[in-house]
Amino acid sequence: MRQVNWVNNRLTIHQYMNEICDRLDSEFSNLFPSGWKVPETLSRSMSYSLMAGGKRMRPLLVIAACEAGGGSREAAVPVACAVEMVHTYSLIHDDLPAMDDDDYRRGKPTNHKVFGEASAILAGDALLTHAFYSVVQAARKHGVPAERVLSIVEDLAEYAGPRGMVGGQVADMEGEQGITTLEQLEYIHLHKTSDLIMFSLMAGGHVAGCSDSQIESLRTFGHHIGLAFQIQDDILDLVGDESKLGKPVQSDVKQEKVTYPYFIGLDASRHEVERLTAEAKRVISEGNFADPTRLLEIADFLMARDH
Repeated sequence: MRQVNWVNNRLTIHQYMNEICDRLDSEFSNLFPSGWKVPETLSRSMSYSLMAGGKRMRPLLVIAACEAGGGSREAAVPVACAVEMVHTYSLIHDDLPAMDDDDYRRGKPTNHKVFGEASAILAGDALLTHAFYSVVQAARKHGVPAERVLSIVEDLAEYAGPRGMVGGQVADMEGEQGITTLEQLEYIHLHKTSDLIMFSLMAGGHVAGCSDSQIESLRTFGHHIGLAFQIQDDILDLVGDESKLGKPVQSDVKQEKVTYPYFIGLDASRHEVERLTAEAKRVISEGNFADPTRLLEIADFLMARDH
């Protein structure tokens, strides 16, 4: 499928992001098909975290990658919703007392503080499983070829599962007992954060019908900006504005977590974010995409973000 939906370059990157966030919020306000009977507490718990705000970076990347390849935004929306559901489930579970034990997320009480631990766990479970239902709607409603949807489902299971995000979370928990090398920390960052970013970009490429070489360019782009994103998080935890971050600063220090600034210092960490971003932009610029403008702008936005 190669329905061309050119990026409206009259929008600034912030306007573009807000437009997509509004579109996603509209989708999430009607999360289930009419006729489904879902317990009200479960529905409210899922919606509470889905609608808690945030940059919607991962679904943004799905749509931007799809449009970079000349694909249809509407066809990418179900996949964009799916990745946000997976990301949100991971945050709900990360915040639990058995994990990071956080009281606030995006400036609001965490899910388990509002609905209780059992409901929070089940809301995360429901978001994860409903994500796969959402992916399939790209084929059911928008005609994305079944082979492409199979690739997206396979990638989502891989990059969000034991080899990917969940494995990164386990490594992070074990690492709290003592990370001794930068390589160990990079492994955690790549799998806990970068893998779902890589998936988002590749998924958008599949919806657009991109070639294998373009999918690989999107994967490499995601690898670099995902690592840069997490290093920037490490930096912001030290020097960020708590009112903008929506969570306490210095939390990594208080929890005695090892971060990039701990290993290589604050200035070197900033330089590494710049290096990774520049390399990501080079790869995507050379990838023979219809219009990679938004991906390049997103890379710059993530490098310069202050929350």
